[in-house]
Amino acid sequence: MRHSIPKSQRKSVNTSIDSKLIEEAKALGINMSRAAERGIAKAISDEKSRRWLLENREAIESSNEYVRRNGLPLAKYRLF
Repeated sequence: MRHSIPKSQRKSVNTSIDSKLIEEAKALGINMSRAAERGIAKAISDEKSRRWLLENREAIESSNEYVRRNGLPLAKYRLF
């Protein structure tokens, strides 16, 4: 999955990264900007998922409780 951002939308930032990681990334030919971008995108996605689960916890628990008490609503139509 590739999330390319057009060059015109990129912004330079300063960050501190462990020097051993930088050396190893350079030795392996890793594009550090793109690797950092992917890492930040994943962190954003993970945090959004975490927040969604928190915001919807009550509804999820309610739905699960309904299934525990009553079974799956369309279970009689399952072929397995």
